[in-house]
Parts: sequence; structure tokens; C-alpha cells
Amino acid sequence: MKQQINSPRISHLSWGKIEVDGRRRFKDAKCFPGGCRAWDWTETGTHHIPGVQPSDVKELLEQGATCVVLSTGFFGKLQIDMDTFQLLKDLDVPVHVRQTQEAVALYNKLTKTEPVGALFHSTC
Repeated sequence: MKQQINSPRISHLSWGKIEVDGRRRFKDAKCFPGGCRAWDWTETGTHHIPGVQPSDVKELLEQGATCVVLSTGFFGKLQIDMDTFQLLKDLDVPVHVRQTQEAVALYNKLTKTEPVGALFHSTC
């Protein structure tokens, strides 16, 4: 039987700051089973429009996420590219899109039951 690797919990969220497991701080974060890191938009050419790119979520899936939470910022300004939705649909991976505060709450809840990955945007 394969042991499930837990996703780290978000311990604090405020404008411009995400704290993971009480020790790691990021402006924007990628969280996945077994770890987290800064979400650097320049790696994939992400901008508020057209939004989260398929390449942004691929790392989450490669790290074992079986569902994905995508945050749209505190005011919902970050969009999700339609190709990202299509990728997740094609792979039969459930996706939840929420404003950041709601995304953090849902993600923390899901970490208790499944290997979840998430992208968190801590501003607009």
C-alpha cells in the first residue's frame, strides 16, 4: 500500500504574504504533496490576463497532486487560462477556483483528506 504524502498547510495569510507550516514565507506560493516553493510568474510567463498557465499547474501534478486549488487573488483579479482548465479536465483532475482567502481555507481542509496542490496569489 502506497503511503500518502501530505501537502503542507497554510498557517498565515495576509496581503503580500503567505506563510506555510509556520516557517516558510512567500508572496505567491506553489504548494504540493511533500513541499512548497515560491510561485515565480516569470518562469511561465503568467500575467493577470490570461492568467494561470497550464505549465503553472504541471509541477503540482508531477509532485502527486490529485486535485488542484487555484486562487485568483484577494480581489479576484488573477484569471485562469482556458487551456489550464482543459489540461485538468483531460487528466480528470478536479479543480477548485476561489479568491485567495477562500482558496486557503479550502486547501487547508483538503490537506486532511487528499494529496492536493495549489497556487496562491497574495495580492490583487
